[in-house]
Amino acid sequence: MTLLVRYLGFFRRDVNQPPLGGSRGNMKKLIGAVGCIAILAWSGTGFAETTLRGISFLAKNHPVMAQVNVWINEVNAAMKGDLRINYVGGTEVVPMLQQPEALRNGVVDVLITVPPFYLDQMPSGLSFALSQISPTEERKSGFYEYMDSEHRKINAHYLGRMHSEPFYLWTKKEPKKIEDLKGLKMRTGSLYDRFMQKLGMIPVNVAGPETYNALESGVVDGLGWTTSGVRSQGWSKQARYVIDVPFFGASNVIALVNQAKWESLPPAQQKKLLDVTADFEPKMIKFFRDAETAEWDALDKSGVKRVKFSAAENKFYKDSAYDVEWAFISGKIGADTTAKLRKMTGN
Repeated sequence: MTLLVRYLGFFRRDVNQPPLGGSRGNMKKLIGAVGCIAILAWSGTGFAETTLRGISFLAKNHPVMAQVNVWINEVNAAMKGDLRINYVGGTEVVPMLQQPEALRNGVVDVLITVPPFYLDQMPSGLSFALSQISPTEERKSGFYEYMDSEHRKINAHYLGRMHSEPFYLWTKKEPKKIEDLKGLKMRTGSLYDRFMQKLGMIPVNVAGPETYNALESGVVDGLGWTTSGVRSQGWSKQARYVIDVPFFGASNVIALVNQAKWESLPPAQQKKLLDVTADFEPKMIKFFRDAETAEWDALDKSGVKRVKFSAAENKFYKDSAYDVEWAFISGKIGADTTAKLRKMTGN
């Protein structure tokens, strides 16, 4: 600021002096001073770090969120001075089902969520869980670009995947065959409602924190979930049997950014954020694969019993999980678009 005042003082003296033969020199000084003032003004704002306020549909310390924290740390380290994500929390900040609307309206900038929460606006989002290829392959197959464009329907830009772990059905009583599943009341998270119904089960909506009590009291006879959290939250003390036929291994936990906020970022920052996310995804997958192996070891030691059916029933079971979802998607977006989605996801 002192330098700026000196330059302004210089011009004040010059404009009050009579013209001299050195006017060209004064003009050079003028140009140089104006340039300096522009640099000073630009430097006061040009290097301001952009902060994005982020939330998630689960608590920050939930096992499924384990790699979200890693991703945010990688983003903040790689983009230090330019951009940072301030991960403020989960449903204690914005209730779960209100989060997509909060992102749409710009109340938050970044959201870690699952597409079933905005199913009515974007039924194609159910295909995230059905993918048979890696996130890296999805970025080459056209799936990433398609899903990014689809998210304009909720005023969002799709960044990438945050979780990769198969789901299982866990029960309190041991099923010997698929017929034994009929009539069981199962805690659901909406992702596998149609699959459960296909097997004759009864989906029951139970809030996560109430799941243990629901299992203990008999409100539900089991649940659908990954290996992450079943033991640590005590659910496996009640649901001692798991059908060891995994499904939806790609998961559906994704990171979104408000579209208006995305468009406000300089192209270089957009590219850097996408590059960091793409580099993160393979490491994220390895983390969850290793964690699942370790968790199975702990579950086995705790007395949880893995159950399989006959080869034919195992195939029917797994095929049903995918078939009912693709049929539902097709009914919403049409057979032709669904066929393209299946091809882009390796189905």
